[in-house]
Amino acid sequence: MSDATSPAAAPVTPEVVHAHGLTDHEYAEILRLLGRTPNLTELGVFSVMWSEHCSYKSSRKHLKQLPTEGPRVLHGPGENAGVMDIGDGLAVVFKIESHNHPSFIEPYQGAATGVGGILRDVFTMGARPIASLNSLRFGAILHPKTPYLVNGVVGGIGGYGNCVGVPTVGGDVYFDECYDANILVNAFTLGLAERDRIFTGKARGAGNPVVYVGSKTGRDGVHGATMASESFSEDAEQRRPTVQVGDPFTEKLLIEACLELMRTDAIVGIQDMGAAGLTSSAVEMAGRAGSGVELELAQVPLRERGMTPYEILLSESQERMLLVVHPESVAEVRAIFERWDLDAVVVGRVIDEPVFRVLSEGRPVADIPVAALTDAAPAYDRPAQRPPRQDEIQRLDADALPRPESMTRVLEQLLGSPNLGSREWVYRQYDHYVRGNTVLAPGADAAVIRVKGTSRGLALTVDCNARYCYLDPHAGGMAAVAEAARNLSCVGATPLGLTDCLNFGNPEREDVMWQFSQAIEGMREACLALEVPVVSGNVSFYNETDGVSIHPTPTVAMVGLLEDVTRIATPWFKEEGDLVVLLGLNRDELGGSEYLKVVHGQVAGKPPAVDLVLERGIQRTCRLAVEQGLLSSAHDVSEGGLAVALAECCIAHPDRAGFGAVIEIEHRGRADALLFGESHSRIVVSLKERHCGLLQDIATQENVPMAVIGEVDGDRLAINDLVRAPVQRLRNIWSTALERYVK
Repeated sequence: MSDATSPAAAPVTPEVVHAHGLTDHEYAEILRLLGRTPNLTELGVFSVMWSEHCSYKSSRKHLKQLPTEGPRVLHGPGENAGVMDIGDGLAVVFKIESHNHPSFIEPYQGAATGVGGILRDVFTMGARPIASLNSLRFGAILHPKTPYLVNGVVGGIGGYGNCVGVPTVGGDVYFDECYDANILVNAFTLGLAERDRIFTGKARGAGNPVVYVGSKTGRDGVHGATMASESFSEDAEQRRPTVQVGDPFTEKLLIEACLELMRTDAIVGIQDMGAAGLTSSAVEMAGRAGSGVELELAQVPLRERGMTPYEILLSESQERMLLVVHPESVAEVRAIFERWDLDAVVVGRVIDEPVFRVLSEGRPVADIPVAALTDAAPAYDRPAQRPPRQDEIQRLDADALPRPESMTRVLEQLLGSPNLGSREWVYRQYDHYVRGNTVLAPGADAAVIRVKGTSRGLALTVDCNARYCYLDPHAGGMAAVAEAARNLSCVGATPLGLTDCLNFGNPEREDVMWQFSQAIEGMREACLALEVPVVSGNVSFYNETDGVSIHPTPTVAMVGLLEDVTRIATPWFKEEGDLVVLLGLNRDELGGSEYLKVVHGQVAGKPPAVDLVLERGIQRTCRLAVEQGLLSSAHDVSEGGLAVALAECCIAHPDRAGFGAVIEIEHRGRADALLFGESHSRIVVSLKERHCGLLQDIATQENVPMAVIGEVDGDRLAINDLVRAPVQRLRNIWSTALERYVK
């Protein structure tokens, strides 16, 4: 296969095999597929392509349950990003990805390159990126490392996104000790494309040149995909060499060069060099097309001397793409990329024989059937077992909880807590108005951007309550989808589709696979009931350190469509005298609540149940009311419960101190359950009294409970005889909560 002087000739021992994350069984299968012993370079190729990160070997069976089709779906899972038709000849392209392990090791670069990678996933489909979101999970706010990680991650997201000129319009940030040693950084981007100009990653046409474009290749990120498929240990920071380094200014050039080239007919296929770099991009393009690829590594632009074929193939250096183009277009490709000061080099060709063949100065260093790296990758049906502890953590004797002496002080405590305080300290580090499309910036239930040249708008949100998923992963998965859709409905948008980032622990553990399978089932049920297809996504396993797993965190990013972008609702009260109305029902559900954790120090009970029939009706009622111009405001009731939602309506106005409200709610149960229970399918709206009858007509038609619970009035929030608090005091507590801890 290779001569004795080649780096590929280094011996492959059992220790080397295990160091590459391959099991004895997997290595035996490699021997069977090849009919010989692989060399070191080939072993490295198998290790990344068969890694959990690239092959989805533990999740493929379960992911097939998710609904992926719908009338607007143009491309579902399997491509670089999902694509959906929004009318007027336009399509939206979107995806969410994880960059968890790198961000814990090197928070700034880990988060920055996460943003860069997801941008490339979107524009490789032919879409101009127009908006980004992020979902961040950090350890306990008082953990000594948390401020460092928060500042690094937020700085990396802002530094990359702001420089590349794509607005970050929203996201979520949560803190919990389960993330102390394994933070989550999930990045989402949405782009806009012409419906009939979508590009895919397929290496078609024997003889067509394979062209490398973008930055030069270095040693950063070698084996990043394998690292992302391993559990952490205490020596995690020693893995810094596997973290990539990003350059947003080069990314901006790459975006513009690729989009300019996409206006020609030069491209046959295009693929981002993401996880596993040059290897995965070439192999995946060949696999989708049923073809083969031959590469000559001597042609690959390098920024470091003495790089081996192993390093070149597995490097995850950023801002690189792989193209397949028509032979007559090579000169045009070079001219465009030279104009943007980027490399564009022919590094190989498409071949009929379905193999991944790699040469180094004409000498073969790897020759592997493409199917052995793709279709033949392991697919496990791992055992799943509900853990005995599940019964114990779901036990909650609410009657035994001590009654707080002051509900007002409890409300203040929650508003000042890390998970419920204002995220303004984070948002103000992001540019959310660049490109001029942003209609509704961070701070509302969902962000809204306009689709230029049309009357339409797009709403974006990201959501997941990991505590619910820990207590009941089925209910938690269902709730993640339901609340994301509810957030969109609160601004008036109809949910189109979602992309998910499924963050879990070690799939080799039966309890983790049970959590995963249950969460998928819950998500599936909610997607079907709310008619929201899953069009793209990512699975991130092995989020654990020294055997301690994170809470299951199936993050959902959802996109909605507004036919008239001028008809939107925002969460904050607008005018004194407006009526305050609750859509939905209050139920005494304290399990899994922020109140239970913050005030009583417990994570216990069953999370709030999701009634999908009621959820669908509530959301439709809100959307119709927004569409008809009936509402002054609309706000989802979620973490912190009704009292926190009402307080946010009073204090979250971006341009003024806020409005008070006088609330009277009939209730016969526990006062703390009324105020701080987190029952689903509830939306607080405000409106003029003259519109109340019209709203009642819609609610009745949709079979949705509705109650007038108060009025916007004064400068205090008063709820029954339970809460009396000046709005300005609540605003001060809420607005400085996060900054006090992390600055």
